[in-house]
Amino acid sequence: MTLPDRPDASAPQPAETYRVVAIGGGTGLSALLHGLKRYAPRRPGSDRGAEQHPGPLVDITAVVTVTDDGGSSGRLRREFSVLPPGDIRNCMVALSEDEALLSRLFQYRFPRGRGLKGHSFGNLFLTALTDITGDFPQAVRVSSDVLAIAGRIYPSTTQNVTLVARLADGTRVEGETRISRSRSRIRRISLRPRRVKPLPETLQAIAEADLITLGPGSLFTSVIPNLLVEGIPEALRASPAVKAYFVNLMWQPGETMHFTAADHVEAIYRHAGEGWLDYVIVNTRPVSEELRARYARRRAQPVEIDFDRLERLGVKVLARDLLQEGDKVRHDPAATAQVALELAAEGRRRASGKR
Repeated sequence: MTLPDRPDASAPQPAETYRVVAIGGGTGLSALLHGLKRYAPRRPGSDRGAEQHPGPLVDITAVVTVTDDGGSSGRLRREFSVLPPGDIRNCMVALSEDEALLSRLFQYRFPRGRGLKGHSFGNLFLTALTDITGDFPQAVRVSSDVLAIAGRIYPSTTQNVTLVARLADGTRVEGETRISRSRSRIRRISLRPRRVKPLPETLQAIAEADLITLGPGSLFTSVIPNLLVEGIPEALRASPAVKAYFVNLMWQPGETMHFTAADHVEAIYRHAGEGWLDYVIVNTRPVSEELRARYARRRAQPVEIDFDRLERLGVKVLARDLLQEGDKVRHDPAATAQVALELAAEGRRRASGKR
């Protein structure tokens, strides 16, 4: 199956349109997609903000984990046997043309109502469309058209999978929610069933990419689960694209307590083979004392960047100010997207002679 045409394929294009495949889940991936949206080609008749970067455009493909089993997504998954819609909903909103209304509608969470309380409208919409079309990826495509998103979104697999973790103390834990609450260090995660397939469109997008990004986001429950899908690690190694990992800003209690940047990379290699990452992108701006104190109460600290170990792992370190502070520590969408654009340009130069 071939990739669909870019939204404005008939419109004049600049000299360069970079292809970026962003792999992950959760709020971290959404932040990157929100930043990249500024560089995406406008659809015909789009009323997206008048300002758009005058340089190269970015053709965006998001590959999103489908292991969530908590909250609204978990309830819908158990009651309707659908793939969890939450992470994909967040990505659709991040890429949507009209963030003023439609995205607010998709993110609306019912505050009351028997059976409705806690559900988001977007999750219910995706569940209903899956029932109507009989196919979750088709429901995502239709929803993406409704939101007029600036890119494509694919679930990492269409099979109903459960995340399983083996902890350092030998305990076996099933389910993303329980894993994220673990107190013992995570050694390895796997999918049940183990042999699950990606969409053909995902493999094609990886093969044609100029840049493939992992993260930012929860290491063991948002990033690595995508790499456990059969064929994706092999496609990553075969792709001529630049491969880059956005290292998390803070420890994640229950998943990556005391993890350094190199610990994150080693965990990725442990699950998907070694030696294929080109870059790790790390933050240089210190977290404010106020936020450090707030995170410390939850036993979380900024991730240490151990440059020597990263060098021994064979990856280049790109250090930039990526921090956005609010109630929480987040990756700044604009700064993160700018790094992605620079690496996509490098990937285009590298790949142009190999296709």
